Amino acid sequence: MSTAQATKNCITLKGSAQIIVEYLKYGINSILFQRGIYPAENFDNTQQYGLTILMSKDPKITTFLQNVLKQTEEWLSKNMINKISMVITNAHTKEVLECWDFKMQAELGDGDSDGKDPSKQTSSKQLSRIQNEIRDVMRQISATVSYLPLLDCICTFDVMIHTLQNTEIPAQWDETGAVFIQNAQAVQLRSFSTGLHKVDTVVNYKMSS
Repeated sequence: MSTAQATKNCITLKGSAQIIVEYLKYGINSILFQRGIYPAENFDNTQQYGLTILMSKDPKITTFLQNVLKQTEEWLSKNMINKISMVITNAHTKEVLECWDFKMQAELGDGDSDGKDPSKQTSSKQLSRIQNEIRDVMRQISATVSYLPLLDCICTFDVMIHTLQNTEIPAQWDETGAVFIQNAQAVQLRSFSTGLHKVDTVVNYKMSS
């Protein structure tokens, strides 16, 4: 069952945010596994989008992601986010080795809203079509291991939420600066759309010297 809020095939902003946050949850876990950030035995198989996806079973990671994605969903349902970044760093030197950007762009939808109240916009796009588009992106994430440089050091990761200006930041969150990768290369994966948000996935990585 999908968590998307849909009535008569009508996706709301909140439903669109839920679909995207679900993608981020599976996408980030898949990257953690594919890039070998944690040992393979720390992951369990699950089925989603017609694919087998490996999910971390480490309570610290699942709790961290739950907190980040809960806040993401709240802000995204109000169109207050333009990007989420998953940053992979060398645990010892703190050098940024990889940055996965999930760029979000608001779309107008095709519902009856007159555009005066963005929160009432809806999309009639079939959930199955959206999930097929997400499945294509997930397959590309898995395929990146064939060309991304080997991460041959102990790595750690963080998730950054890029909000629009004037967004009120919760007290327990830190503001941070831009991420810089030396010798950076970027690969853009496929995009998907809910009809209310378009999501582009881009991996930026350090070229091996």
